[in-house]
Order: sequence, then structure tokens, then C-alpha cells
Amino acid sequence: MGKTTFDKIWDAHVVKSVEDGPDILYIDRHLVHEVTSPQAFAGLKARGLKVRRPDRTFAACDHNTPTHNQDNPIADPSSATAVAALAANTKANGIPYFPLGDPANGILHVIGPEQGIVLCGQTVVCGDSHTSTHGALGNIAFGIGTSEVEMVLATQCIMQCKPKQARIDVNGTLRPGVCPKDVILYIISRLGTSGCTGHFVEYCGDVFRGMSMEGRMTVCNMSIEMGARGGLVAPDETTFDYIRGRRFAPKGADFDRDVAYWKTLASDEDVHYDMEFAFDAADIHPMVTYGTNPGMGMPVTGTIPSSAVGCDPGSFNDALAYMGFEPGERLLGHKVDYVFLGSCTDGRIEDFRAFADVVEGHRKAAGVTAWLVPGSKSVERRIEEEGIGRTLRDAGFEIRQPGCSACLAMNDDKVPEGKYCVSTSNRNFVGRQGRGARTILSGPAVAAACAVAGVISCPDEL
Repeated sequence: MGKTTFDKIWDAHVVKSVEDGPDILYIDRHLVHEVTSPQAFAGLKARGLKVRRPDRTFAACDHNTPTHNQDNPIADPSSATAVAALAANTKANGIPYFPLGDPANGILHVIGPEQGIVLCGQTVVCGDSHTSTHGALGNIAFGIGTSEVEMVLATQCIMQCKPKQARIDVNGTLRPGVCPKDVILYIISRLGTSGCTGHFVEYCGDVFRGMSMEGRMTVCNMSIEMGARGGLVAPDETTFDYIRGRRFAPKGADFDRDVAYWKTLASDEDVHYDMEFAFDAADIHPMVTYGTNPGMGMPVTGTIPSSAVGCDPGSFNDALAYMGFEPGERLLGHKVDYVFLGSCTDGRIEDFRAFADVVEGHRKAAGVTAWLVPGSKSVERRIEEEGIGRTLRDAGFEIRQPGCSACLAMNDDKVPEGKYCVSTSNRNFVGRQGRGARTILSGPAVAAACAVAGVISCPDEL
């Protein structure tokens, strides 16, 4: 029997297998930020240890950072302390660090690929669940806990039991206006938030092969929202073209040598997956969520169902009560208070292009507060270089500075209690965007339509 892409990468990184226990895996890239690293660095210091491979560790501040006036000191004391600790710890250990204002600063899961830090065939970890984003480049990327962050800093290894594997195929042609975010929201709505628990997912089929790298990142980013340990797309020419020439990527003959190896990572034909799912692209519509987990999703033109996959009746009813919705209700036309474009899910240049395409020639609705937050300084620059900034400002929008922003309530960008926010981020949990905030997940085009109309809308209606 052959090997999957996951098998090939995993097996190449096993330092030692513990009998009846986990494998010790070597880690190629360790990404650290200000949230989970202070305790880990403190643990190293207490034991008199240094970072084992600072050259394979990269850091940026993103969660606690403001998205305006970044040239000023951070006003929130706890956020300021966390960011200062990251700066001090990386300096003490010789770790490359991209602080606020640095041309390479941004959300770790955005700058990792765009700077060429993360490559094919690697093992990648970070103290952040959405590390799964990087699997789009054809690697094994997953989030780890604070104690594991300390373990990797000290040893450049981690102990892990090899997970099961799942394959998800989507074939056919997507409807006009359907974006990668719609694809993954549809899949999660069909499988539920525990549909792939304990598995690593490989995305296969026409739709994923036809996606851009940024689209694949959006899909892999949300793999964990269906319980998966992570997700990946086997590397191909699209991947290699994306990596070529990036700052930390190999150059010249080294790049050609690596590509020759990366081409061997595709899954063999005679492989076994523990679970397999197949979907028809024609069944996917622009999506929104109506509840308090990403599995509670439906077409934006649909009606709220009476149940959701993997959600017991009590939890389902509690979710609708929190959102102020009822089964059978249509969300089209429902008032929107906030719109958030950004996060490590949809804060890349292609997301801003899609948003601008919809709003061009229109004006932002007067009653909507819109936070448009680039995922990195690089995205921020390209927004201006491509004229997207002018289009958005002409439509009445403000572009903020890079950071995690309203994806989670760890900075100033919080949605007030009871308000509805159409968000391109990854989670609609209770209180995720602020105490009592009501989050409706969508893709960039739907979010743009909502921002212009002031109510939940389908882009086609504009």
C-alpha cells in the first residue's frame, strides 16, 4: 500500500517512536506570538535553557495589537505587557521578530506563507489553533499548547500520536460568486463541528486544484472547525509558483532541488484513508452562519433549518436564542450593525479584491460600522498599489492597520453586546467578538454586500 502526502511528511520527521506511545517529531518551523509564548519562555529561563533552533523560529505580534495608530504606545496595559515580553524574549534568544511597523509584520498565519518562511513538506507548529492554515502549502501544520511551545523551543521536537486521516473531495464547477470560504463553510455544515475529530484532512478534487494558494489557505485554516487536527493540499505547480522568489524561500539551484523533492509528496494512488467524503461543487452557494458554531451554516438565500449536524436539540435552541433567530426564518434583509473583513482566514489581498469588486460604485450603508483589516503590512501595501484603497475609500470605508482585530476580543476591536456582525473570520462562538456579540460568518463578497445594503444580502442583488 502506498503513502499519503501526510504519511510521507510525517515519516520523514520521526526522530524516534515510543513503543505503545507517541512519535517524537522534528519541527521545521515554529511560529510564536505574544499570547502563548511568555509562559513558555519563562519556563525555559527557569530551567536555564536556551532556544534550540532560533533560526527555525519566527515571531510576530498580532493578537493583542491595535489596528490604528500603531506608531503610538499600546494603550491597554495587558496587551502592551504581552507585546513587550515577546520583543524581549525574541531578542534574548536571537529569534527573528517582526514588530509593529516592520514591513513584514502581520498575522503569523498570513506572513508565514507570504514571506516564504513556511514551505512544502515541512512540520509547522504554533501556539494557535489556526496554524492549520499553512497546510495549504503541502505540509503538516497544527496548533499546540503552551507547554508544547516550551518543548519545541527547548528541543525543536514535539511528542505526538499520529492522527487518523480523512480525504475530502469536491469536484465539478463552482457557481458564479462562490468563494473558498463558502466551500469550507458548506463542508462544515454537512459534516458538523466534530465530523473529522482526531483526523488530518487532505483536500482533493477539481475545486481545490483550481483554487489559488490564498483560497487553499482559507480552506485549510478552517479545518479545525470540523474537529480536524489540521488540513492540507498536496503541493503542485500552483504551490511552487507561489513560493518562488519569496524572501525566505530557497533560491536558484536550491529551489529547483527542493521542488524536485516536493513533487514526490503527492499521495500515491493505492492509499488508505480512515474516512472519505465527496461533494458536488454545484451544490455550494454563497454561505452564512446562523448559530454559534461554524457548522450552523446555510446558503445566504436559504432559511434557518430546524436542526444542525452534530448539534443536540438543546444546544441548537440555545444557539438560536442567543442569536435572536428562529427555525424557518430567512436571514436576507436582516439588519447588520458591523462588518469585519480580515483575520488569518480572509485578510489577504484576494479577499480585499473580492470585497472591493462588490462595493465599487456603491456606498457603505450609514448604519454599518466596517472594520477592513489587512492581514499584513504587505497586504496593506498592495491594497494601495492596486488602487483598492481608493475604491474602498470612495465607497465610504476606512482601511485599518494589520492585526487579528475583531476575529477575537483580545484587542480594541470588539463588537458591542447584542449587535450583529457579518464577519469573514473563522469562529462565531458566543462572546468570540465581544461579550454578547452576535457573529454571522461569511465570505468577503457577502460581507461587502451586507456593508453596502445595511442588511444581510447576496452579492448578486447589487
